[in-house]
Amino acid sequence: MTLAVGGFGLSGIPTDLILAVREHGVTDLTVASNNMGVDGKGLGVLLENNQVKKVLASYVGENKKFAEMYLSGELEVEFTPQGTLAERMRAGGAGIPGFYTKTGVGTQVAEGKETKEFDGETYVLERGIVADLALVHAHTADEYGNLRYRLTAGNFNAQAATCGKVTVAEAEHIVAPGEIAPDQIHTPSVFVQRLIPATAEKHIEQRTTRPRPTS
Repeated sequence: MTLAVGGFGLSGIPTDLILAVREHGVTDLTVASNNMGVDGKGLGVLLENNQVKKVLASYVGENKKFAEMYLSGELEVEFTPQGTLAERMRAGGAGIPGFYTKTGVGTQVAEGKETKEFDGETYVLERGIVADLALVHAHTADEYGNLRYRLTAGNFNAQAATCGKVTVAEAEHIVAPGEIAPDQIHTPSVFVQRLIPATAEKHIEQRTTRPRPTS
């Protein structure tokens, strides 16, 4: 089963839904996400529970378990440039099976993939991602499933939401229909099949503070 999961690091991740997947115990998952969280948090809990067999990601630097599993051959990893991963999700949601991009040409990213020349430049073919299930986190949702993300916590959520055959959203605030202005809807309800309230504690990967000025 393939999961597309929104968020970046621990920002905007659907923690409640990730924990539900862990509790379900489903295994042999292929996960498409910018990264796999950190040790003990986010998608890292699925790695630690041995539920993931393959990852499509663009960044792995904050998760030691991820690195260990990859280097030992326990986990198959398909590295994808960050913008390419976002576009692969968006393309899958838009019904576009593939697209050409210059990103990755001449690197390991392009190995085994079709290339084509346009206007004298080489491009590599990337496939759109269509997931069996998409998990996303929103700041506000109405009862129909229209979603609004807050600031950078919207990263990858909008793209993931469109590419799931079934999309489940969690939201910090669930309001009555009409309470989100039409021009403030980031993901229309047509893409969302299930909605739950988000209740899990939010975590910060690396907390940075400034010293308080002396009074």
